[in-house]
Amino acid sequence: MINLLRVDNRLIHGQVVESWLPTLKVRRVLVADDEAAGSALVRAAMGLAVPPTIDVVIEPLEVMDFPRLASDGVSSLLLVREVAGVSRAFARGVGVVPIQLGNIHFATGRRQATPSVFLSPEELEALKMLHAQGCPVEVRAVPSEKPLSLQELVRRLPPG
Repeated sequence: MINLLRVDNRLIHGQVVESWLPTLKVRRVLVADDEAAGSALVRAAMGLAVPPTIDVVIEPLEVMDFPRLASDGVSSLLLVREVAGVSRAFARGVGVVPIQLGNIHFATGRRQATPSVFLSPEELEALKMLHAQGCPVEVRAVPSEKPLSLQELVRRLPPG
């Protein structure tokens, strides 16, 4: 089962390993990312960063079997690099799960919502659509941080 879908440009890193894994008590980390899956070095580094008691699965987004992973009973954290990956994962059957924005770096067309999250108007619209389908959306870097709701995110990033 997928407990949380986290959008994080850095995928597996210190905040995830030291804060989120112990808090979520997951048994598996799923990384749905073409770039990470395509690099033996990145796959090895990510695998070594996670405690050996937690399985790590790194596959291209279009290959990962989301319906099976969502229903197999293994508590999991799903990591994708970009908001577009969230939409693609849902289109491929990830199911209704909470969406958390962790680290989304600046890029052309994106505006700053928090110190670590930048979004384009199109990304914000995609998140609104997923929220309307029943997926809670929040921004939070670490578990001890107060979450920022989608409503507050929309308020911080008005159109125009």
